[in-house]
Amino acid sequence: MSDAVSRRAEELDALDAILPFNRRDQLAALLTDDDVETLKHLARTGMGDNTLRALSSDLGYLESWCTLATGDDLPWPAPETLLLKFVAHHLFDPATRAADPAHGMPSEVEEGLRSLGLLRSDGPHAPSTVRRRLTSWSILTRWRGLEGAFSSVSLKTALRLAARAAGRPRQRKSRQAVTADILGQLIATCSTDRLVDLRDRAILLVAFASGGRRRSELANLRVEDLAEEEPVAAEPANPASPLLPCLSLHLGRTKTTTADDDATSLLIGRPVEILRQWLETAGITSGPVFRRIDQWGNLSWRPLSPQSINLVVKDRCRKAGLDADRFSAHGLRSGFLTEAANRGIPIQEAMQQSQHKSVSQASAYYNNAERRMGRAARLIV
Repeated sequence: MSDAVSRRAEELDALDAILPFNRRDQLAALLTDDDVETLKHLARTGMGDNTLRALSSDLGYLESWCTLATGDDLPWPAPETLLLKFVAHHLFDPATRAADPAHGMPSEVEEGLRSLGLLRSDGPHAPSTVRRRLTSWSILTRWRGLEGAFSSVSLKTALRLAARAAGRPRQRKSRQAVTADILGQLIATCSTDRLVDLRDRAILLVAFASGGRRRSELANLRVEDLAEEEPVAAEPANPASPLLPCLSLHLGRTKTTTADDDATSLLIGRPVEILRQWLETAGITSGPVFRRIDQWGNLSWRPLSPQSINLVVKDRCRKAGLDADRFSAHGLRSGFLTEAANRGIPIQEAMQQSQHKSVSQASAYYNNAERRMGRAARLIV
């Protein structure tokens, strides 16, 4: 390792809570001194860990691609021609590429990225990946006080046409939603009083019932974020209805909110009881709510990672005899909205619980439910 790389690695130690150690060393070799300063500056501004981790990864990829494709470091701001070259290298027509090897990413660039462990799949990138990296590129450009050509008509047109040529359909984060019936099957696999079963049952019920919480929000949830609320009626319109326990979950910074927004979701009834059972049995009175448990059943003080939350969902799917490849933790989020739509709950009410900001995104689940329940698809049966 050169002296410059070693120095950058030491400077990246400031991000050791965000970047895994081996990733830190790799980025130190890929990034420039200015890149490292930009990342440290972003960390000081309070940017979310997941966002900063994604920006770091994308920046390392962009620097490597630019060096291999042009022979120079990534320029700031990037000229429009370089942005168009990035699109052309990553979104191309596979059929044309088969007949013309010069179409798409040059072989020497592809081989170089593979040797660095930055490129694994064959064929064109997913359009969503290309758009995300262009967005990261734009964010990093603005944070340097510069303007780029990211809003140019030519780039938008090239991106739209190239995505169409690539012919890759948009992939959902979870191929299948975890609706109430599937959730019941997963919970049925948590049938013992072992700590791991108590924890996983609480994860599944809290994630779903609180609006389909993201895996990062579950991993970051702390006891201090839970607030006791007055019991609520099981049937609000019935004065004689029994009362149910209620908790509010203060989510802090989320994917679509800042810490100042005080995003909150409610937990009512059985999920509250299951969560309390988990915390009481595990002896957790402060700190992370959902923690690691080793193979011998010993509870750690360390929280589960977002990826571990995803693995919990997949493991429970396998135990329930379901195809784990069709499900992910995001299936709990999409499942919440799908179930709300199937039960006729108004979309605005569901969005209050799920903390969705985009009506168009949330309405996709409602549109699907309406089509299944409507008469238009039943003209001939």
